[in-house]
Order: sequence, then structure tokens, then C-alpha cells
Amino acid sequence: MTAPADLHYTRDHEWVRLQGDIATIGITDHAQEELSDVVFVELPDLGDIDKGSPIAVVESVKAASDIYAPIAGEIIEVNTDLVVDPAKINTDPYDTGWIFKIRVSSPDQVNDLMDAASYTGMVS
Repeated sequence: MTAPADLHYTRDHEWVRLQGDIATIGITDHAQEELSDVVFVELPDLGDIDKGSPIAVVESVKAASDIYAPIAGEIIEVNTDLVVDPAKINTDPYDTGWIFKIRVSSPDQVNDLMDAASYTGMVS
């Protein structure tokens, strides 16, 4: 399992990459390993979202898993490549397997999330 040090993590196994006021969100390497082969992704709608709201679904051959908004803001982009190739979440969860982007209402929200060491300790 990998957990890049430059990302923030949730207890629900989502990662957040904050660049300015834009946060890119996906599921962690640990999450995709637990799900196994991802076969479908229900992407969120564009628009405002509250922290903690269920906004997407990742389905695998084993189970379906809700994705929750790790921070509040406005969903401004979704990764439509996942509609055609949802397995990108398995093969490259931290790059091409991202799920959506949020323009965050307050970048300080990431301070409530875990760093890589804390996340790794939680899943070990």
C-alpha cells in the first residue's frame, strides 16, 4: 500500500491533493486494494457540496462503496475517463484514477484530515 506524503487522507479512505483553492479527490491505494477490481464509478454532479455528504459510488466485483465529500466547496470537475475505464482507480489511484475536483470554500479544512503517516498507521 502506498500513501504519498503530499496528500491528506480521511478515515473513509479518500485522499485530497490541495493546489491553491482546488482539491482533487480520489480513493486511496488501500481502498482500491480492499475493493479489488473496480467495474463502475457513479460520478458526482457539479455544484455545491457539504463536507461529509455522500457524492459518488465506486463499485467493484466485491462491493459498492460510497464516496463522501472530505471538504466543503463546489464540485467543478469530474473524471469522465472513469466512465470508460473505471479500472484506472486500481492501476493509478493517485494520478489518473482521481474522481472529482472541488473549489474549496476554505483551504484550512485540510487541517482536519490525516497526513500520510497517520493514515498509514490507521490502516496497518
